[in-house]
Amino acid sequence: MTEIQRCTWRGMNGDPFYEAYHDTEWGVPEYDSRALWEKLVLDGFQAGLSWITILRKREAFRAAFANFDPEIVARFGDADRARLMNDSGIIRSNGKIDAAIGGARIYLDMRERGEDLGTMLWDRVGGSPIQNAWTPDTGVPAQTPLAVDMAKALKAKGFKYCGPVIVYAFMQATGLVNDHLTHCFRHEECKAMAR
Repeated sequence: MTEIQRCTWRGMNGDPFYEAYHDTEWGVPEYDSRALWEKLVLDGFQAGLSWITILRKREAFRAAFANFDPEIVARFGDADRARLMNDSGIIRSNGKIDAAIGGARIYLDMRERGEDLGTMLWDRVGGSPIQNAWTPDTGVPAQTPLAVDMAKALKAKGFKYCGPVIVYAFMQATGLVNDHLTHCFRHEECKAMAR
């Protein structure tokens, strides 16, 4: 029996929870605008932290943020902010909480004006995932010029916590780019999922 070859993320190999995320979710092209917004918010909360920290708290985030329903989150007020700041299951940061609430309002404003977040993001990569061919020797960049461009576009809309490094992590997670290493069994599987 051959051993499964995965990407070489620090702390992943041997962690069934982290491996399951890598093996089933990371890099899968996501086209649903609401799901993309949720992942953008979670990547914003990751700023300064490791992704596994956010991943382990994801269900608590979903409970705290009404399953990331932008219609509900956009109406969060002072009592909700206080509730979130007292919720030990999530990352308690006023700036990140405010960015999530503000992001829900931006999402709804875009929709009201006939703009779709998913379309905006996918248009930036030409409508199909960028297929990279990174190896353990080449490594994977922390950001790219396209991530810089996408971060600028998101910031121009008013989104917060979306610098180029965060945006590139988001692009990887949502399959806008296929950054599974070429030796990883998921590289070809995710490549086959491209529209």
